[in-house]
Amino acid sequence: MPFRWSINPSRGCHHACTYCVSGETPLLMANGTAKPIQDIRVGDEIYGTVRHGWYRRYRRTTVLAHWSVRKPAYRIVLADGTELIASADHRFLTDRGWKFVTGSEQGSARRPHLTSGNRLIGVGAFTSGFVEDEDYRRGYLSGIIRGDATLGTYQYVRHGGKAATVHHFRLALADQAALRRARDYLLAFSIPTHPFVFQEATLSTKRIEAIRTGRRDHVESIERIIEWPTRVSNSWSAGFLAGIFDAEGSYSQGVLRIPNTDTDITEWIIQCLQRLGFVSALEHRSNLPGKPQQVVRLVGGLGQHLRFFHRVDPAISRKREIEGRALKAKANLWVRSIEPLGVKELFDITTGTGDFIANGVVSHNCFARVTHSYLDQDGVNDWSSRIFVKKNAPEVLRRELSKPTWEREQVHIGTATDPYQPAEGAYRITRQILEALRDFKTPAALVTKSTMIVRDRDVLRQLARGPGAFVYFSITTVDPVLAKEIEPDVPPPQRRLEAMRTLAEAGIRTGVLLAPVLPGITDDEAHLAAVVAAAKEYGASALSTNTLYLGDVTRQAFFGYLEQKRPELVPEYERLYRGKYAPRATQQRIEEVVAALKARAGFTAPQRHPKPPETPKPAQVRLL
Repeated sequence: MPFRWSINPSRGCHHACTYCVSGETPLLMANGTAKPIQDIRVGDEIYGTVRHGWYRRYRRTTVLAHWSVRKPAYRIVLADGTELIASADHRFLTDRGWKFVTGSEQGSARRPHLTSGNRLIGVGAFTSGFVEDEDYRRGYLSGIIRGDATLGTYQYVRHGGKAATVHHFRLALADQAALRRARDYLLAFSIPTHPFVFQEATLSTKRIEAIRTGRRDHVESIERIIEWPTRVSNSWSAGFLAGIFDAEGSYSQGVLRIPNTDTDITEWIIQCLQRLGFVSALEHRSNLPGKPQQVVRLVGGLGQHLRFFHRVDPAISRKREIEGRALKAKANLWVRSIEPLGVKELFDITTGTGDFIANGVVSHNCFARVTHSYLDQDGVNDWSSRIFVKKNAPEVLRRELSKPTWEREQVHIGTATDPYQPAEGAYRITRQILEALRDFKTPAALVTKSTMIVRDRDVLRQLARGPGAFVYFSITTVDPVLAKEIEPDVPPPQRRLEAMRTLAEAGIRTGVLLAPVLPGITDDEAHLAAVVAAAKEYGASALSTNTLYLGDVTRQAFFGYLEQKRPELVPEYERLYRGKYAPRATQQRIEEVVAALKARAGFTAPQRHPKPPETPKPAQVRLL
């Protein structure tokens, strides 16, 4: 290496990613609902999985990055009717491990891929819910009020013997989500209610809030709303089940139950479940105080429980908890067919667990690179699906820089991974590293493909005016169409050039890393000349180059690209890359062409990595 010190703010790289599933694919959220991946946002809480003991188990995780691209897509149809649309390079968890959507049994594209002999792991397709129409609202209010409210008209004798009538409605709940929904639904029927605290929290009980009204017309309207319907719709049935579940239902240790002492309510629960395609069992409890209870239990395991949550949509999220549940479902998820669909917009995310639940099956991000193996991660498939953000890097750096032995040598940032990943927008690790280098008068050099670096031009300017700063922009081509093909998730070259000009005009030394040069694709003189000319025009003070290197973990990815986009070049690359490097003659030819172009454009710096301004070596302070 032409440098001694380097820092990588993260391990893994968003830019290397291939993209996974169609935007309509529902993901399992941490609150038990489902949301299309196109609507997911960074910071959302969803479910992924972790290996624990004999099983993989559901685990809440956070979305760290979210992006999209247009790529060739495939429809995967499973035996139970579940459909998934994904790129060829996306992976799903099967009964035989992680499998790509497509692959080959031989040649450079050889890799484990889905076949008709594979069964995916999960519960199968999620179910969509009903629109919150008037029928759904009536059903929900009927369920939650019959299950947990006080409603009626009462007569009593006042002091002095005079008769009086009281109209009363009150709904008290510890869960605010269900209470808010009931209040909003009543308001939609022009019935305002008054909120109040029913019970303050104690050491052993939760705070309970409530809503109420004492107006006669309101109470009579509520009684009409919750009447049993003469014509039952699916929407009313879903609302009723959601309301009665919020009021009295429970979900614990993998069992979903709805108890009640009223046989009419129990019959309605069973009928509504049957109407929506659910199977239930009836249990009797007579050993509890009060009236004997009848308990309706939903049959079918986790798959049916999730279908119930999505179909009827109860408001209380804690009752949808599946954290720690094992993935033991024996759903009929055998691969039935895989068919190409042409180019589509596909979406991907990065999560804390490295996977997510896509339409009921365990789904993984695709490509990774060699440094993940240092953390016992899959060096081919986890590079951009599992990005490790080094949150304490600035703190560790400051500790190292404060040592009296530190001689303020140049530190290179982003030598293995781009320091401006999407997560940098939230974590600001690279910025904190630059601030530490500035404070300890240490020169910095960065390599990036991101335009986010413009955000930090104030700190870079301070470094440039002090110990020194140099920013390299990696630009392989200035052809926007070719750039989109070989770097689909990177800002277009024009935007990178404009970002370079912005930094150069701010007094920050900039350069272009013309790399990697791809033999047969970007190595002709006209192509290289266009990059060199653009570099000079947009303020680069240096330019360096290197030819494509194919390590063990990048070879498969690159040959997959060739076979998909440029199959005619596969034989030539197999000849050129018998090892990790192109033949020396190929490298030398490219270097000579670039050197001549640089001289013609006026680049004079001969260094591969320009040397920063000399920094005076600090004198050792004597301690008396």
